[in-house]
Amino acid sequence: MAEELKSIVAAAVPGASHPRANLSTAAEDSGSYTDVRDSNGKRGETAAHAGLKRLALLWAQARGYAACALEVRLPQCRFRADVAVYRPARGDVGSTAIFECKQALPDLRRDNCQSDATREQLETLCRRRLVLEKNLRVHFPHLRIADSLFPEFASHDFVAINHRGYNRVLRKLSVLQSRLLDCTKFETLVRYRCANLFFVVVPDELFREPEIPIGWGALIESNDSLELVRKPLWQESPPEKRLHVLERIAAAGTRLCNAQLQITFDDVLAGRCAVVHG
Repeated sequence: MAEELKSIVAAAVPGASHPRANLSTAAEDSGSYTDVRDSNGKRGETAAHAGLKRLALLWAQARGYAACALEVRLPQCRFRADVAVYRPARGDVGSTAIFECKQALPDLRRDNCQSDATREQLETLCRRRLVLEKNLRVHFPHLRIADSLFPEFASHDFVAINHRGYNRVLRKLSVLQSRLLDCTKFETLVRYRCANLFFVVVPDELFREPEIPIGWGALIESNDSLELVRKPLWQESPPEKRLHVLERIAAAGTRLCNAQLQITFDDVLAGRCAVVHG
């Protein structure tokens, strides 16, 4: 527990040596940042995405979520949440919710890959690749590379003949493998029970019912406010995980305060040393 708290404290200080301190933010991962960079080399967030996060914060606080933060690193997974919130409860740990803001349809689709369906497509393509390679070995024996003492284990340079069908299968395999690795954020957050409720926040013109991930609620922006058009499914999350999310919200809030007040990790270390030797 001490090491875990130390890690959280380190993550709350700009420039700290936290293993995920230099990772891109949730908005940067989703493409919601422009290519214009500031003096520190960080990309600037689009006004549309920042506006959606602001509306999500207002909507959550109006419904009793007293602890809120932006760009929160979630426990037990590699993702950050655009907005993470916590609502206290009398005599209980309380509940948590996560909001993902999407300003464009490609941003929404990028994180909404369904792993089961994608794996089925991958298996079909892999079988197709094996059939093609078997036939290419017969029709193009000169493609064999003499890199093994046993002919049955020799490699073949199938790319050398620029076979259109084979190259198309390889491209599709690469795309699906990348999607399975990097584009399952919505599914992963629900599977890991990172919060009790999950919401997608989108502009009114972007909302399409089939595009909203399974189990997630939908909030649409209209006239500078949010309207709930689809309720989320309640996800049971262990009390310790909800407390962990609350700790991450506190760390994100502390990180923002430190950045505004220009408090660095070296300043914190110096203060610790003064306390130890005082």
